[in-house]
Amino acid sequence: MVSPSAFVRTLIVAAFAAILAFAPAHAQQVVTVTTTVTWTYEDAGEETVADDGANYVDEDAALLDDEGLAEDADLGATRRYAPSATLATLGQAKARFGPFAVVDANTVRMAGDVTSNAPRQFAAMLAAFPTLRRLEMIDCPGSLDEEANLILARAIRRAGMETVVPSGGSVRSGAVELWLAGSTRRAAPDAEFGVHSWADEYGREANDYPANDPVHAEYLSYYREMGMDAAKARAFYALTNATPFDDVRYLTRDDMARFVTLD
Repeated sequence: MVSPSAFVRTLIVAAFAAILAFAPAHAQQVVTVTTTVTWTYEDAGEETVADDGANYVDEDAALLDDEGLAEDADLGATRRYAPSATLATLGQAKARFGPFAVVDANTVRMAGDVTSNAPRQFAAMLAAFPTLRRLEMIDCPGSLDEEANLILARAIRRAGMETVVPSGGSVRSGAVELWLAGSTRRAAPDAEFGVHSWADEYGREANDYPANDPVHAEYLSYYREMGMDAAKARAFYALTNATPFDDVRYLTRDDMARFVTLD
């Protein structure tokens, strides 16, 4: 079994840009392309495992679609990771720690990928600014190191931080796990959440493994830890894995509210 630390859930920036002009944010593959985006800021305001041979693109995800999750086509009329001219830059930061920019005694803004250094950077930031309580997630493509991403997520929860996706904000892939880690969670009506399946270092995706493989337990356990009951944890995991690794499905604030409580 491949260790969960080998999983990569991040953003394809360039490989599909010519084809998917309206959805340029995807999971990262073998080639890494770094881009710089300039923003202008405005404030917003007991898992059970299925039997052998089943997979996680099944009734759980289909059921949720029937119950009213936003269809991908419906979101075509709205933003698909197309930053507006009024959405935030990280502003005049007091200090920067990797993807984190401290803007005042209570607030830190995040933009960029989670790397293996992110947990250490987050810890250093809290040591220097112990009163931080609000994490605004501006443009968060995902993780380059999934093990580090889950370590960071649990650190966010232990710190009792509120996670916020402000107006025009976008969290995708592993960054969705970070938002879920908030002790309270907020999202503007136009916030977007991009999900897709994980893939391991051999290119195998979640649904290439039997549903009773222990590899799935880490995510199911994490979602339970962040407040989902067993049924919602399985349904959310099924929903993410229903979209291939090299694609993305965009969910709305209301979609996310079906799984976790928002404030």
